[in-house]
Parts: sequence; C-alpha cells; structure tokens
Amino acid sequence: MIKIRHHEVEVTEAEAGLRLDKALSKIFSDYSRSIIKGWIDAGRVKLNSNPCRPRDIVTSGDTVHLTAVLEGTTGLAPEVVDFNVVHIDEACIVVDKPAGCVVHPGAGNSAHTLVNGLLYRYPELTSLPRAGLVHRLDKNTSGLLIVARTGQAYQRLVQAMAAREIKRVYSALCNGRFVSGGTINEAVGRDPKNRTRMKVRSDGREAITHYRVATRFRAHTHLEVSLETGRTHQIRVHLSHLGHPVVGDRKYGSRLLLPPTPDSRLDLCLRGFTRQALHAQRLEFKHPT
Repeated sequence: MIKIRHHEVEVTEAEAGLRLDKALSKIFSDYSRSIIKGWIDAGRVKLNSNPCRPRDIVTSGDTVHLTAVLEGTTGLAPEVVDFNVVHIDEACIVVDKPAGCVVHPGAGNSAHTLVNGLLYRYPELTSLPRAGLVHRLDKNTSGLLIVARTGQAYQRLVQAMAAREIKRVYSALCNGRFVSGGTINEAVGRDPKNRTRMKVRSDGREAITHYRVATRFRAHTHLEVSLETGRTHQIRVHLSHLGHPVVGDRKYGSRLLLPPTPDSRLDLCLRGFTRQALHAQRLEFKHPT
C-alpha cells in the first residue's frame, strides 16, 4: 500500500548553506539522501513554493514543502517474534527489542524480524510504513523502540525525530577508563574499504554523541550515552574512534580487555559476551496526540 506524507519545514541556521538534498537528509534522517533526491527530481519538493533542484543552496528561513511517497508493509508475513511491550495506547507502542532480533526485513533477513512480529500482534500496522517503526536499532543492540499506530502519529513522531525532539539514552559498557563525560562531534560515513562498516570521516554526515560516566571499573567504564543525531552504528563508531570500543563489539572492537588478576566470574562473563554491550534504556518524547 502506498502512503503519502506531507511535510512542511523551515530551514534553520544548522542547514543554511547546504545543498537542498543534503539539508533535507539532515532534517529528515529517516529518509536516505538518494530517496530525497528522487522526490526532488520527481517534483515532490517545493522550495519557497517554487520548483527546485537537488543542488539548490538553502538559506535560513526558507520554507520547504515535501510530499513523501512511502510504501506500506503489505506483503510481509506476520510471524510470532519474541519481544516485550513496555507501553501501549491508541497512538503508539514502545517495545523492548531483544539482542539478536533484526528490526527490518532485508538482504539475508527476510523473516523473523521485529516488523514481522509487530504485524502479527497488531495487524493494523500493515498500512503504515515500516509497520509504524519510527527509528531502529542494530541487530545485536537491545532496547526501546517507538512504534506509531496511526498515520497521524507516525507523521508527528517522524517529524519530532527529524527535529531532534526525541531523546534517546543508551547504556554502554566500554573498554578502558573514562576520566569524565563529554561530547563527540565527528561526522560518520560509509567505510570505502568495507561497505558493511561505518567510520569517522570528514565528508560524512553530521553525528553528535553525548556521554557521561555512570560507573568506573578497573579496566572498563559504564557510560550513559545520548544521541543528538542517529547515524548507522553511531555510538559504536564514535566510542571506537576514542579508543574505547563497546565490550563485545566484533565489528568495531579490539582484543578482549581484562583487568589485572580478574575474578574468575568476570573472566568468564567477558569471554562469553557474544554481542555488543549496548542497550537503549530510555526514551523521552512528546506524545503524538
């Protein structure tokens, strides 16, 4: 099923001076730049009520009208998938995704995803893009996700995410000892040598991560991490860039780090950790009704 979403946004100082397609991909982080460029080329975007091109430069105060054409999730098979629901009402659901569960069907993961499970429990989500999911988590990251139940709620939540009005807080266990908290403001893009990895690169997309120390251990630190942007693998890439990869992260991590003379239980725990120690623990957002 095809869904039409109408958006109207005003360009801020943060996007001023950028190409239109790049500015919109920054504002609407849930849509890829290539999809946005296609909508511009198709005439579905107006800049100050006028036709526009992807390469047009925007200025602060410009008004952009975007007509997003989205495919619903008709055709995906509802399946029983294990996940917990921590909140539900008439407009939205908050689910707790277990580690190991893929969020969206894709190459190599056509079934048994969170989307399949949502469609099984809530058939009305069939009419919504991505079964109402407003954001995503990596396969081996556990934690909270927002799911819209109506078209209006989906539009409002997607806009709130684009405007950075939804606060996402994670719990992360990292190698090494942090002295204090801080902010990482390093652009992230695809690694040209390995397309399944991301890396810090000057020509990447803006990525901002805030962190504070929750607990220090002898060889590790428990961090509370909040996202200002939401790039693929952002927390994992940023912490690895600092030299403190997330424990258990096989893609961005390093060798196993153990403190001197570790307790046998700690040794077994760290050696047996099979996924990154990253959990989406808290969400703060304005209810969409």
